[in-house]
Amino acid sequence: MNDLSFQIPTNRINARGLIRHPIRQYAWFVDDIDEACHKWNKMLGAGPFFVVRHHIGEGFLYRGKHIEADVSYAFGQAGPAHIQFIAQHDDTPSIYRDMYKKGENGFHHVGVLVPNVQEEVRRFQEAGYEVACELWGGDYVAYMDCRKDLGCFVELHGDAPVICQLFDGWQKQHEEWDGVTDLIRENRNNREGRQ
Repeated sequence: MNDLSFQIPTNRINARGLIRHPIRQYAWFVDDIDEACHKWNKMLGAGPFFVVRHHIGEGFLYRGKHIEADVSYAFGQAGPAHIQFIAQHDDTPSIYRDMYKKGENGFHHVGVLVPNVQEEVRRFQEAGYEVACELWGGDYVAYMDCRKDLGCFVELHGDAPVICQLFDGWQKQHEEWDGVTDLIRENRNNREGRQ
C-alpha cells in the first residue's frame, strides 16, 4: 500500500528561521463563521468545525491592557492543515481590528505550539517584534505582531498535553468524519454559557 498521507513533524526544530517550530494552525478573520465553515467544507472538504461563540479568555491582555473584544472562533481541519476562523462582533480594539475593519475578511495568523512560550517571546522581541496580545488558553498564549515582515501575526501557543490532545483530536475527528454530518459543533465556553 502506498501511504501518501502528510504528517506534520511535531518534534523538528528549524534552526534557520525565527519560527523554529512547525506551523500547526492557519487562521482567517471572517464576518460569518457559519458561512466560512460551509464554504470551506464545499471547496476543501474541511470540517467538522468546533465553534465557540462569544469566547471569554483568561488573563486576556491586548497591547498590555485588559481589553477583550467579543469574538467567536471555529476550529477544524482541511486535510493535514488545522484552520481557525475568527469573527469579531464589536469594534473593541483587538489584534483582529488591527488588521480588518467591520466587513473585511482575510488571513490573520499562523500558530505554532512551543514548549516554552516565554523563551520564544524573548527571541521574537530581540528580533524586533512586539507582543500584541496575551492570554491563557489551556497554556500561555502570545500573539507577536509580525505584520511588517510576514503580513500577519504569529501565535505562540504553549504545547501543554491538553492542547496537543485537542489538536490531535480535531485531526482524528476530521479523518473519521463522513464530510457531511454535524459540520458545525457548538462548544459552551462563552458569554451566554456563563450567566
